[in-house]
Amino acid sequence: MLEFLINGGPVMIPIGLASVIGLAVFLERLWALRPSRVAPRSCRVELVELARQERWADAITLCRKHGSPLSRIMEVCFLNQGRRRADIKELTEEIGRREAAELERYSGVVGIVAAVAPLLGLLGTVFGMILTFEVIQEQGMGVVSSLAGGISQALITTFAGLSVGIPALIAHRYLLSRVDGLILDMEDATLEVLDLVKALDA
Repeated sequence: MLEFLINGGPVMIPIGLASVIGLAVFLERLWALRPSRVAPRSCRVELVELARQERWADAITLCRKHGSPLSRIMEVCFLNQGRRRADIKELTEEIGRREAAELERYSGVVGIVAAVAPLLGLLGTVFGMILTFEVIQEQGMGVVSSLAGGISQALITTFAGLSVGIPALIAHRYLLSRVDGLILDMEDATLEVLDLVKALDA
């Protein structure tokens, strides 16, 4: 395996770095985007029940105790209960946009790896073909073994670039879909509480 990487030439170094960075960010995002951390179901149930009972102080205390993105959004509802629904909704949407941006943080790095890795592979291919033509220019077409090094390098870098880029693309799409799902969950939970606050203020 080591010999395979060495035969790929210098372009294998940035491809390898890109793969390590992409994998590290993907695993970190998987850990950060756990539903139990972003929008815990137990927290949602407790907060809705407290809203039904008009226990605003307890609800705010629970939000601050959990410290999840969902609880930070709901805290705005409870802190501003008694105001017009449109005002509360606007405030929660503002906080929600901030939390959504935080959830999407670093996901773009995986997308960059997905885009750059195949290009690095193509660069290695071009570099390998340049080496091959230099050998042809110096030695002619007669010595096939002399041409094998450049052609091999070209194929290895192409393979490596695609091997990193394709999984990175899939990982990036998966992270974005997970973020979208979590945002929808938080929106549903916030609207549920917002309707309770509105009913109590009517």
